[in-house]
Amino acid sequence: MRIDFKWLSLACRNAMRNRRRSLVTLAIAATGTAAALLGGGFALHTYESLAQASARDTGHLVLAAPGQFEGNDSVPLEHGLSGREQVTRELLAHPRVTRVLPRLQFSGLVSNGDKSEIFLGTGVDAHQEFLVKGPFMKIEEGALLDPDGQGAGIVLGKGLARVLNARPGSVLTLMSTTTAGSLNAIDVTVTGIVSSGIADIDKRLALVDLATAQELLVSDKVSYLSVYLDELAHSDAVGAAWRTEYAGKLEVRSWLDQAIFYQSVKGLYDRIFGFLGVIVLVIVLFAISNTLSMAVLERTREIGTLRAMGTTPGEVTRLFTLEGLVLGASGATLGMALAGAVALALLVLGIQMPPPPGRTSGYPLVVSVSPTMYATAALAVTLLAALASLLVSRRAAKQSVVEALSHV
Repeated sequence: MRIDFKWLSLACRNAMRNRRRSLVTLAIAATGTAAALLGGGFALHTYESLAQASARDTGHLVLAAPGQFEGNDSVPLEHGLSGREQVTRELLAHPRVTRVLPRLQFSGLVSNGDKSEIFLGTGVDAHQEFLVKGPFMKIEEGALLDPDGQGAGIVLGKGLARVLNARPGSVLTLMSTTTAGSLNAIDVTVTGIVSSGIADIDKRLALVDLATAQELLVSDKVSYLSVYLDELAHSDAVGAAWRTEYAGKLEVRSWLDQAIFYQSVKGLYDRIFGFLGVIVLVIVLFAISNTLSMAVLERTREIGTLRAMGTTPGEVTRLFTLEGLVLGASGATLGMALAGAVALALLVLGIQMPPPPGRTSGYPLVVSVSPTMYATAALAVTLLAALASLLVSRRAAKQSVVEALSHV
């Protein structure tokens, strides 16, 4: 250990012989590391936000009757779930479960008397549904469904409300096909107008109390049960256990199975930021290789002197490899500090990003700080620097002593 420390100390002093060149190399390594970490942190925060949005929308786990997820119903609720109260009690007995929400998906026409529009409706538990939406559903006007209110209420997406010229207090008529295939209609009062942040969804969004939806469809079934757990990370384990327990009785899907948008964005970002990360690492590799190549060239006679004094080629290579490792580790450390400072500054400043395509509202520019990602990036830059130094110094270390001493 004592010998290794001496070699490392000597490598540190050698690395700073040409301060300007070494500082430029450190700056490139630090900037590259920071850029990779900031890009990765932005992608990671995007993944986390989309995962939370998807899980809040569908539930961490979704349980339905066999055939429901295939979408081949010839009439509404053909594969609907009956006896939900018993299933709900069983699910709530699980220690990981916090909420079990019934949802009934249906569609039809909504009319203000003068104009009719297609809507995509959901019958929900008005006591709990809006508690799980969090920041992913914004109230534009009025209020949400009143669980104890008199009469049937409805919450509209702002796009659909604009088309129907509806305001809180407006009376609309919902028309849909019942489970028997006949047409049914019911009057509802608009209690509020909301925005999901996605324009296409807001043009068709309609939320009513579950009892109202069941009255319209003339059925006591629901489409599925959305189960919310104490932690998103437990979804896979609990889902696997329930697939075994309810095999043949219920189909169990996780939020990830339902999150098509999340999977698409993650696949795209993985490729984009992965490619950028490779570019950054290549730049760092060439910067450190250039610095060490110049150092080896300038110190060829010194290498010959060391060899003449009995230093082995392996020891010469070790010395230059440690110099590269010092430069890489120092640059990676500075890059991590820079990335952390920028992430903190963005959190404090609250900079807003413009709305992405298809959305109506922006979002805060936040970069996640992941210890695992930081450690991986630092290790990658450090090892690449050491590898570059090793490759550069091997040829010089194997030169003959006479040739090295006569180098000009």
